[in-house]
Amino acid sequence: MMELLKCGDKSLDLSSPVIMGVLNVTPDSFSDGGRYLQVDDALRQAESMIQDGALVIDIGAESTRPNAHPVSEQEELDRLLPVIERIKQQLDVVISIDTSTPKVIIESALLGAGLINDVRALQRDGALAAAAATGLPICLMHMQGQPNTMQQQPYYQSVVEEVQAFLQQRIDACVAVGISREQLLLDVGFGFGKTLQHNLELLGRLTEFEVFDLPLLVGMSRKSMLGAILGSAPVNERLFAGVAAATVAVMNGASIVRTHDVKATREAIAVAFAVKNLELTKT
Repeated sequence: MMELLKCGDKSLDLSSPVIMGVLNVTPDSFSDGGRYLQVDDALRQAESMIQDGALVIDIGAESTRPNAHPVSEQEELDRLLPVIERIKQQLDVVISIDTSTPKVIIESALLGAGLINDVRALQRDGALAAAAATGLPICLMHMQGQPNTMQQQPYYQSVVEEVQAFLQQRIDACVAVGISREQLLLDVGFGFGKTLQHNLELLGRLTEFEVFDLPLLVGMSRKSMLGAILGSAPVNERLFAGVAAATVAVMNGASIVRTHDVKATREAIAVAFAVKNLELTKT
């Protein structure tokens, strides 16, 4: 697996786990919706996350929380592009765009985004071609259904095998349009069309996704799976559970951890990686 990921005019060293800070410029995201709609507020939050150790800022302008509804292409562009432009001008960080929309992919790349993070794994019409045209790395995520329906009785005969099969199919689709395999990252999609049991099984068996020999990105920060484990804990009381989940993920092979809580997560996964690395050097 390549340890240096070329992200536009920047490179990301994946030889140790990387923190991706979450920045939602939406009114309705489940955790921080409405807080960073103004460009100055978004810039300050990005700066704060970088100071806390984020090497990537993942900017999203369309909520993909359960029961969320799509926004128009123009609305997504209007929310996202001014933030990308300001962060690119003023901060030294890899900018990831959390989008599934072809025009947003193209326009964001032109403004200096370095990574495409698509919860729909480039399945929207035109998304594969748009991503290929940018030459940027892409994170392919598994989701059963769509955000507005995905938590309505998700079902798998074997969640690990079915997620693996989906990711293989999307890898093949990318390679077929000329996207290099070395540009791909994978995300099993915690909370996207999965029950708590499905999520726990994926986390516990995350090492089985190393079969792809591609970097694994995980995102469990503040999600309802953590609240369920804690007995219906609200979003603002899931920090320690999220840090624990990130630690398990890194022990099980995750290369990038997407989080709202950068400093706490960075410190926890540093310990996890030190232990994991020690184990590797013994073998």
